[in-house]
Amino acid sequence: MWMRKIVVNECLRILKKDKRFEILSETEDLSFVVDDETIENLTAEEILKVIGALPTGYRTVFNLYQIEGYSHSEIAEMLNITIGTSKSQLSKAKSLLQKKIIELDPSYAKRKVI
Repeated sequence: MWMRKIVVNECLRILKKDKRFEILSETEDLSFVVDDETIENLTAEEILKVIGALPTGYRTVFNLYQIEGYSHSEIAEMLNITIGTSKSQLSKAKSLLQKKIIELDPSYAKRKVI
């Protein structure tokens, strides 16, 4: 547990130091439908590549929340952002991930839901 916290904090420190971490404020919120079959056909490498292609701010919040299991209040404190910003970044990250996954399987590209 303590080792995980050290690793996460060190990664965040490096992102902030290198000024690669930025919160994006896109106003467009896209929702997509991704068929379960599409997800099941993705390899771990493809999933990592799609997550890795997210903007740094989206990816950081996504990883901290979805993978590491931190709460929005913990993420907000770690990144010095508001809880609302954390939630917004996660929502936008998920929408962008869905879009990128659909792009991997063009047969689902027309299933955009507004």
